[in-house]
Amino acid sequence: MALSLSEGMWAFFQILRNMGPRYAWFRLWYEVRRKTGLLKAAFPTSPPFERWISVEKWRELPVSFFFESKNSLLSLSKVESSPKLQQQIAEYQSGNILFFSAKYYQVKDWLVNPSNSYRYDATRHWTQIPDFSSTAGDIKYVWEKSRFAFLYPLIRYDLYTQTDFSETVFSEIDSWIAANPVNCGPNWRCSQEMSLRVLNWTFALHYYKHSPALTTERFERIMHIIYWQMRHVEANIDFSRIAVRNNHAITETLTLYLIGLLYPYFPESKRWKAKGKKWFEEEIAYQIYEDGTFLQFSMNYHRVVVQLLTWGIRLAYLNQERFSEIVYERAQKSLAFLESCQDDITGWLPNYGNNDGALFFPLSDAHFRDYRPQLAALAAVLGQQRENTEEAFWYGVKASELPKNDAPKIFLQHFDNGGYYSFKEENVLTFIRCGAYKNRPFQADNLHVDIWVEGQNILRDAGSYLYNTDEQWIKYFAGTASHNTLMLDTYDHMQKGPRFVWYHWIKKAKGQWISTEGSVVVFEGYIRAFGQLGKNIIHRRRVTKTKGQLRWVIEDWLENAPVDLPMHQIWHPVPDFSTKFLMKAFDEKGQEVRLSLSEGWYSSHYSEKHKVERWVYTTYGRYLKTEIVEVPKVSILD
Repeated sequence: MALSLSEGMWAFFQILRNMGPRYAWFRLWYEVRRKTGLLKAAFPTSPPFERWISVEKWRELPVSFFFESKNSLLSLSKVESSPKLQQQIAEYQSGNILFFSAKYYQVKDWLVNPSNSYRYDATRHWTQIPDFSSTAGDIKYVWEKSRFAFLYPLIRYDLYTQTDFSETVFSEIDSWIAANPVNCGPNWRCSQEMSLRVLNWTFALHYYKHSPALTTERFERIMHIIYWQMRHVEANIDFSRIAVRNNHAITETLTLYLIGLLYPYFPESKRWKAKGKKWFEEEIAYQIYEDGTFLQFSMNYHRVVVQLLTWGIRLAYLNQERFSEIVYERAQKSLAFLESCQDDITGWLPNYGNNDGALFFPLSDAHFRDYRPQLAALAAVLGQQRENTEEAFWYGVKASELPKNDAPKIFLQHFDNGGYYSFKEENVLTFIRCGAYKNRPFQADNLHVDIWVEGQNILRDAGSYLYNTDEQWIKYFAGTASHNTLMLDTYDHMQKGPRFVWYHWIKKAKGQWISTEGSVVVFEGYIRAFGQLGKNIIHRRRVTKTKGQLRWVIEDWLENAPVDLPMHQIWHPVPDFSTKFLMKAFDEKGQEVRLSLSEGWYSSHYSEKHKVERWVYTTYGRYLKTEIVEVPKVSILD
């Protein structure tokens, strides 16, 4: 729906206020360049073919990777092929690729969206390809296979069964190169996707370093496309570092450094290495807060950064290089933060924040939601022993030889910079979000409460579903309605704008644990929210947890809210919640509030959603108290 002139100006000044003049000016100038063709002219198609090094000389380069080649790993591997890995190989051989760590799709070629059969035009310049259109659908569907993460199961299976997949792997790369001319089509649209593709090709190149399938012609063809992808990444790096400023920028800057390090013969390699290293250090310092939390307010995107840190720290070490100390400090603090929010039984974390199913380097059979392999690998490259996982093996770290340093049993933690509060007891986790935004928010989810008991997420976040879909689904999954918090009538905490934009950011919030003595722990927090309805509307929440018992009391207050709008306390329980727990709510007079069951949705993985019950307590008052207790166990003698 088109905005009026006054609405457009208001929206512009909201963006200017929230994102700053540098961002607003860059986006304006970027669009001018795109629409006038200046941007297109900066990214040529059909560049001349160049040769920089022979495959024989490349094999002798004095640079170190995680391993020397497949041959160097054969005597070290103790892992056997698993049923899950065998299934992935069987699916691949049937033409199916796992998308978003969730669902297999039959992939016909590199340009077709398998969810709707839309085929992109590979002759169009990338600047003319939209991220989303109602006809093409979500562009992530065509990007997914082109990341080449599907190579990892092939390589793992190759090692464990000694089935030579080298020709298969290089044929896939050849096929992609033939179908995707330089700077044309959807797969040249995103610099992060190019960066990931180049890293995953690099992993395959080193694994099959001495394979006869890596011919001179094939090697030179791959080098040509790696080179032009990195040329593209460098030329468009300001878009990620100014307009996006999230895990995209971390991925791209690190890849510039690593390609400069591992491919020193490209004319720009020295510059890529120096600038990439400097920019990567700056992005880590900016994007990971001092307490280890991450500016995208997403558990899965934080894991993306964990994997990138693992690549960067390990490869720098193997090549006798080192980043600035802040990289190692923020890596360690990221590890501590994520472990404090992790369910110890499953290894899962709350389904909190945007989650597009990203797992860039799938090097184990663990469930997508299980973070233990990635956290253990980062711990290993930092010199700490966690579990002896397969991922550490692929990074060339013998975790069993590291000093024993188990993750501490974390009980009560606060992360004030990011706005997260967790309380761990044996097999019980209480997780609370309460934070103000100095960086772009992605979901209106403040004062959400997540509860885990015996490995089950009994009160949960609804997830993300899809980023590019109908407005009703974007509003639900990104909005307040899909979280365990408070809504005012149908209004979100902040006002939703187009795409990933929010207006009326929450700028004032505070949370704290106020009591650790006695039989209970108490969290108190507040946010100033609903700015679209008034200037000083406050939501206060107190969460009281009885130690050693499955008992929570959640109290909510609203201040300065319009009196004619109802207050809704929303919950998303697991389907069998009522068989194990009781929940009751009371108003300010102590009268029980009737529970309303409404239609809700849950998305554990990107692109999937399931209808569930959403529990809502509604009052026109401004206070609610909800008690959650375990269903009393009935003795057989009763």
